[in-house]
Amino acid sequence: MKIGVLISGRGSNLQSLIDAQTNGLLGAEIGIVISNVPEVQGLDRAAAAGIPTTVINHKDFDGREPFEDALDEELVSYGIELVCLAGFMRLLTGGFVNRWTDRLINIHPSLLPSFKGLHTHERALEAGVRFGGCTVHFVRAEMDAGPIIVQAAVPILSDDTPDTLADRVLSEEHKIYPLAVKMIAEGRVEVVDNTVKIKDAGIPGASLINPSA
Repeated sequence: MKIGVLISGRGSNLQSLIDAQTNGLLGAEIGIVISNVPEVQGLDRAAAAGIPTTVINHKDFDGREPFEDALDEELVSYGIELVCLAGFMRLLTGGFVNRWTDRLINIHPSLLPSFKGLHTHERALEAGVRFGGCTVHFVRAEMDAGPIIVQAAVPILSDDTPDTLADRVLSEEHKIYPLAVKMIAEGRVEVVDNTVKIKDAGIPGASLINPSA
């Protein structure tokens, strides 16, 4: 399976996909990395791995649809079968999302459907929840919505700040994004009635309780 990765910045989740591919753990090939922002670190990461890159700057287009048409054309030209949003900081229109239905995934730093949008870690701490986490999901037209593929949870500690929580969640993001791609590439993921069914899904370990006593 050939995947395309859309980025806007440093590309840490892109790097997790690159590392998994290098180690034979991705089950897919990164065919192209596209950034809507020039000269970002993620482009350097891809180039260092020998992966083709291009910049499609949204500022060069008169509106979202022409920009997305250019994205679509580039993805199709590389034979991309699955699009991975990895810190891509542009909202996509329903038209683009519908073109790539169930072939477009995103990673979000919260346990969706809680804390959609920005400032997820600050909001989790303010809400007093005991767990944070991250979610890989198929993209729908609504922001941070769509069938959930895989999630990882981390306990929130009494002395956590948004930055310390973000660091722990990011470590889990780097695990579950390659896992989601691998399961999709293996043909184990199916969307049924807007819910993901995973063939031969592994059984998680013991439950987490926070605080433990």
